Amino acid sequence: MERPRVVITGLAGLTPLGLDMATTWKRLIASESGLGPITLFDASSYDSKVAGEVKDFDPTAYVSAKQARHMDRFTQFAAAASSMLFEDAGFTVTPDNEHTTAVIMGVGLGGLRTIEIYNEKLLKSGPSKISPFMIPMLISNMGPGEIGIKHGIKGPNLVTTSACASASHALGTAYSEIVLGRVRACISGGVEATVTPLGVAGFTALKALSTHFNDNPTQASRPFDADRDGFVIGEGCGLLLLERLEDAKERGAKIYAEIVGYGASCDAYHMTAPDPEGTGMEWAMRNALRDAGLAPEAITHINAHATSTKQGDVIETRAMKKVFGDHAKNLHISATKSMTGHLLGAAGGIEACFTALALKEEIVPPTINLSNPDPECDLDYTANTARNVACEYALCNSFGFGGTNATIVLKKWTD
Repeated sequence: MERPRVVITGLAGLTPLGLDMATTWKRLIASESGLGPITLFDASSYDSKVAGEVKDFDPTAYVSAKQARHMDRFTQFAAAASSMLFEDAGFTVTPDNEHTTAVIMGVGLGGLRTIEIYNEKLLKSGPSKISPFMIPMLISNMGPGEIGIKHGIKGPNLVTTSACASASHALGTAYSEIVLGRVRACISGGVEATVTPLGVAGFTALKALSTHFNDNPTQASRPFDADRDGFVIGEGCGLLLLERLEDAKERGAKIYAEIVGYGASCDAYHMTAPDPEGTGMEWAMRNALRDAGLAPEAITHINAHATSTKQGDVIETRAMKKVFGDHAKNLHISATKSMTGHLLGAAGGIEACFTALALKEEIVPPTINLSNPDPECDLDYTANTARNVACEYALCNSFGFGGTNATIVLKKWTD
């Protein structure tokens, strides 16, 4: 029995580059950076003072002021992006599809700012001052939960939390649920809002964040460059609407791309460091290609995980060489975190959006700030300027702490 085909019929982005997908994409392919000094809190005493913040966001454009007060910032992002997604897709929830439509999203850390605020209240004023909304505000599944409530979606509703691979695991799960016939449509992707005092302090303590470019924040994220010194924390939301092809065609939906494969793996190596040989990354890509029924040579474009860390970029390059062999030098690779920063649990969602648009628009986004290439990173990373390339198949990689890895395979829509 032939398995259902799964297509992407809607995209929504809320990012450091813009408050919608159109603005985000326009700035991305123009090689513009969304990074800047941290303004969401006083970072003057922090070693890392740079972030990718979502600027000028007004949640009351999408929910009431009362609702917004009872949501953490990450949930506000999710609610806003879901409205943009439905508008872009022209999708309506009805009594006929409410039980066969799902919401499966990735969230890495959830309501970290809510935890900070209420911990301060607890220490200052005692437990009687804790709001009954605290727990609902901070739990990670409130992102997809609020989307279900807002749009009346009664199918499966769940969150994947697997560090920086969260959104890609969510997409893989959503794709699998449609292929298995359990649902017919799914809102998927990821959301995160951890540009907070504790979030930045924690990642700084891990020596994971860039600290050398505080005076030049737009240059701080520089994947594959020899002068890179860590990632730049970002926030935002990237959502996709996945549907069965036959349903999308029946309602006359526009189609961005098709999802044809998903692979996952574990390094089984270390809490935070990737396996030096890239074996887990390698097997995520191999598993995704096998699921798609593709030879490595079929892939033209990769949106790399590429966070701008010393270890990660070299090891991902090593893994790509293992998977693609001689074909690796023909790949058009993008590291879009150079412009958005690292959206953590949301990264795979927004980067899957970028990959779908790269296929549809035949434009490979650039990797900016690549002026002094690391000798160990010797592939084609589309340095500094977007490139017009017609690609049939592309990969999107996401790798996270705990050694968790996920890869999605997308196909250009031509039917």
